[in-house]
Amino acid sequence: MDLKQVEDKRMNYSKIQSLLGDKAKELLDHKCKTISQDLLHLPGPDWIDRIFSGTDRHIRVLQNLQEILSTGRLAQTGYLSILPVDQGIEHSAGASFAPNPIYFDPENIIKLAIEGGCNAVATTLGVLGSIARKYAHKIPLILKINHNQLLSYPNTYDQILFGSIKQAYDMGCRAVGATIYFGSPESNRQIMEVSHAFEVAHEMGMVTILWCYLRNAEFKTKETDFHTAADLTGQANHLGVTIEADIIKQKAPTCNGGFKALNFGKQTEKMYTQLCSDNPIDLTRYQVANNYMGRMGLINSGGASGKNDLADAVETAVVNKRAGGMGLISGRKAFQKPMKEGVELLHAIQDVYLCKEVSIA
Repeated sequence: MDLKQVEDKRMNYSKIQSLLGDKAKELLDHKCKTISQDLLHLPGPDWIDRIFSGTDRHIRVLQNLQEILSTGRLAQTGYLSILPVDQGIEHSAGASFAPNPIYFDPENIIKLAIEGGCNAVATTLGVLGSIARKYAHKIPLILKINHNQLLSYPNTYDQILFGSIKQAYDMGCRAVGATIYFGSPESNRQIMEVSHAFEVAHEMGMVTILWCYLRNAEFKTKETDFHTAADLTGQANHLGVTIEADIIKQKAPTCNGGFKALNFGKQTEKMYTQLCSDNPIDLTRYQVANNYMGRMGLINSGGASGKNDLADAVETAVVNKRAGGMGLISGRKAFQKPMKEGVELLHAIQDVYLCKEVSIA
């Protein structure tokens, strides 16, 4: 398919407006008056030269990051569309793959990422170990090295290592990913484990991606779930870039004021007035700001599959892009449906980043 055919198949601005519905004006016309776009390091084709050429990263890290940014429908834009599938461990394989049992076969996960035009696929040691020799040269592979398994009874919530950096290297992975449950009793150990793993990954030439998730029962009150508060997730991001994550994966913010409501940590009123507002774009921009003003890219997660996945995915992509983010990492919305529909959803996400009319707020 030539470039013109690809462009002809893109979702246009009018379609994006239609999918956003009543939210179109709020999201597409919003002008950010909190943190100016002039302060941000925005994604672009020159991302490696502009952001990473002056860092301490190994030359092979730059090569591998460039390979990721040069793959798929978003190649050479500076934006990312990644397919993550580790829900077989995190949520049980049966619950995750029952909507579409073909994904019990890990090769179909890779096929979805390729057909979906993704920059890379992030998944488990077992999945990549079963297909790496066939696909490592066809799409960048990302090994997720730790997981939260839910077979222990009663359930415990802890990220434990399932794979090693050497295994990722031997399989030809371009990057490694890991999760830290910030705010959990186990977070200090996880920070030390992942920090060491990322050091080794960089030494071996691989990009590092951190799932900066919050986990603490006290973060959820009767009124609000502060696991997705902009101030708390923003601080988690800041801790993530502190251990040299090259890319941060974070849940899209839905609220703010976690530090104030829970009465802990350190905060100032300017965080909630001068640096943020209630608009989803401003909430997300606060996350970007905590990524060293965007020097380390922010990719937001697509969330669970629901009733209107296409519209929800497009909305999240619009917010992320207009806030200054680097892309989306969407799994369940894509693989918990027939492959053709999953491919269409991934393409719709990418079309937001390819649409020039969707600009930085």
